[in-house]
Amino acid sequence: MKHLAAYLLLQLGGNTSPSAKDITAVLESVGIEADSERLSTLLSELKDKDINTLISEGSAKLASVPSGGGGGAAPAAGGAAAAGGASDAPAAEEKVEEKEESDDDMGFGLFD
Repeated sequence: MKHLAAYLLLQLGGNTSPSAKDITAVLESVGIEADSERLSTLLSELKDKDINTLISEGSAKLASVPSGGGGGAAPAAGGAAAAGGASDAPAAEEKVEEKEESDDDMGFGLFD
């Protein structure tokens, strides 16, 4: 994925056919070592192809993939808060805050 991201960045920058050397330079500029095998596979797959056409074809394929449910059930706390008054509201807020704090970084970086 990082190789493809570097390829697309070079395309956006005006380089219509980035080479392995160009992609390696972009990756090394942010401290990432390029994998020569994956890089050569990417370049062979994209050779003589228009990236904009590939993106539009991929978007059309993704549009046909189901993504989501039918709405689901209403949250149980909503009915309890309406019936029980304001005493249940602070407990629900505390749970939400704890969940947000635990999901801060999750150990993932932008180019990992």
